[in-house]
Amino acid sequence: MTGHGPVPERLRVAVAAPLSEENCARIRELEPRIDLVVDHSVLPPMRWPADFSGDPAWQRTPRQQRVYEAALDSADALYGIPDVDPAALARAVRANPRLRWVHTMAAGGGGQVKAAGLSADELDRVLFTTSAGVHGRPLAEFAVFGVLAAAKDLPRLTRQQRDHEWSGRWTMGQVSRQTVLVLGLGGIGRQVAAALHALGATVIGTSRRDVDVPGVATVIHPDRITEVAATVDAVVNTLPGTEATEHLLGKRFFDAVRSGTALVNVGRGTVVDEAALLEALDSGRIGFAALDVFETEPLPAHSPLWDHERVLVSPHTAALDAAEDRRIAELFAANATRLLDGQRPLNRVNTVEFY
Repeated sequence: MTGHGPVPERLRVAVAAPLSEENCARIRELEPRIDLVVDHSVLPPMRWPADFSGDPAWQRTPRQQRVYEAALDSADALYGIPDVDPAALARAVRANPRLRWVHTMAAGGGGQVKAAGLSADELDRVLFTTSAGVHGRPLAEFAVFGVLAAAKDLPRLTRQQRDHEWSGRWTMGQVSRQTVLVLGLGGIGRQVAAALHALGATVIGTSRRDVDVPGVATVIHPDRITEVAATVDAVVNTLPGTEATEHLLGKRFFDAVRSGTALVNVGRGTVVDEAALLEALDSGRIGFAALDVFETEPLPAHSPLWDHERVLVSPHTAALDAAEDRRIAELFAANATRLLDGQRPLNRVNTVEFY
């Protein structure tokens, strides 16, 4: 495999996460050089599409656990992080010297890899890839929904309907005349930018590299977001959770925005300092926040975000789509083909910053 040892003729893949028979067949069809090792009896039942952790009430018997781990320990590659558990991932890497590739179900799987605490040699031996891009379209729709909800003052509409108040008319915001800052121009950010551009918005995007992205009028370095904060009507975060992005949207940024700015978060919750966000909401600098992700998940019952009238809480469900499982399987098959052909895989995890 590219950068991780010789290229094999076939790839023995242990299925570590729930995968339907239909999607097993899809993987085999797309890449016949895969030998798929799957035992559905040792995988937890899913409660909804892409529920790779499975039903927490389900537990393996000791015999099932031995069968599950024996499959993981015999493989060249893993479809999924075992039990979505960093400790189980560390065990699998250390127990199986032939393991060369692990594909994570999450777009931000780098955080799970970091949490496994693998050594430099282990990170060099095993290639990690993520499902980035698979969730782009559903998350772009949620981002557009959040920007539109702010422009049309959804909190006011909801409040007036609840109170049976037929007020005087007012001028609603028009997204076509707004400027939106999109943090991150990866697979998700590009689709968000394209969707907002299609509505007529002017999009400013952030990237550490000099890139030209369709639908993005201006690209700035993430270090410069405070400089442009006062020029935008809405901010959409699509960034992963890393040390570099932690609390990127904090007091300094919120102090710089103009009154009534909207915030939509479909990246990772740690990018937003929630204490600073609450201050900005109370002061009116942030006029509306549509949040699908949070610093702590599930969102604690005592969090003031639950009851804030200008906050929309979504329980990390914006990316969920009935076709997500199939798209991840197809991405995995495409990467298997790349690896077997000696090519660079898609969505390789950066094992320095873990994104």
